[in-house]
Amino acid sequence: MKLLFLLLPLLPQLAAAQTPQNPRLKHELDSIYAVDQKWRSLLFDPRQRFRPDSVARALGVTRESLPTYIPQQMMRSDSANQVRVKQLIKQYGYPGKSLVGEPTNEAAWYVIQHSDDIKQYLPLIKKAASKGELPFYLYAQMLDRQLMRQGKEQLYGTQAMGYNVTNPATGRREGQRPFVWPIRDAADVNARRQKAGFKNTVEQNAALMGISYRVVTLEEVAKMPKQ
Repeated sequence: MKLLFLLLPLLPQLAAAQTPQNPRLKHELDSIYAVDQKWRSLLFDPRQRFRPDSVARALGVTRESLPTYIPQQMMRSDSANQVRVKQLIKQYGYPGKSLVGEPTNEAAWYVIQHSDDIKQYLPLIKKAASKGELPFYLYAQMLDRQLMRQGKEQLYGTQAMGYNVTNPATGRREGQRPFVWPIRDAADVNARRQKAGFKNTVEQNAALMGISYRVVTLEEVAKMPKQ
């Protein structure tokens, strides 16, 4: 099964209303965020699928190499970003709103969310969210991802997976079937989402990911194809 990514809009380029305490750090985090989103935009934004020739020319590679080139570049930039953000957190703690302003306070969150280090940093993210240095719904989203990685039910319905569907007659793969990862107390998920600061329902969020929402259990997941 594969994790489905929701491409989030780029952080606004306009300066935040408040003056950050550390403008140099803000500038660096803005640059890190731009790199984090660059390759994801090319990989996950459906609009890019209709212009592969233009994308290939802009990147200086062949059209045929795009399916491997873009993920490789994304992994390479993610690795570099994770190293740098780890250094910045060690120096400053979580770079939140009071230090770098909004929306730059979200930049380090994105890097961690796209890493294998969520478990390590989740308490720090929770602390930042509880102090208002980071929107609480981002902590909720990161918590959901960690719960899913542990094979547990998520709380807010932010995470989705997909499994490959194979034609039993031909043995050929016929696409991927996406689903929202199982949710604990699914009947109350929208109340939890509202309290956490989400602006939409779990059904609306699923639709943004191109998924028709339905309640799925861990028992159902266990029976799904693993590849």
